[in-house]
Amino acid sequence: QVQLVESGGGLEQAGGSLRLSCAASTRTFGSCAMGWFRQAPGKERDFVAGISRSGSSTQYIDSVKGRFTISRDNTNNTVYLQMNSLKPEDTADYYCAARLTATSGTVYSGRSAYNDWGQGTQVTVSS
Repeated sequence: QVQLVESGGGLEQAGGSLRLSCAASTRTFGSCAMGWFRQAPGKERDFVAGISRSGSSTQYIDSVKGRFTISRDNTNNTVYLQMNSLKPEDTADYYCAARLTATSGTVYSGRSAYNDWGQGTQVTVSS
């Protein structure tokens, strides 16, 4: 089981930036595909961005393309979500997730594809 701890959330004005971090306590981080999801109040938890275990492939939902960047540091067992040009509709609790996989280049976007989840970090964007 992978323990995941998110940080970096907070209150930001529209147009601003935040960088979320997710630290994983596992020796197998380099074998995990990672994803960021978000859940707004009263809504489902939805995929935002994902990265393959090698870091060679990434995927984003359309609404964040060009604004958000997912990256990973396999040396320090951390995945990041750089969020620029924030909008009020980005307001949500953000969760990172991990999936152990044998496939180096695959990105997973389905919530059910992930086995381990962090506790979430809150992002609020004011207009």
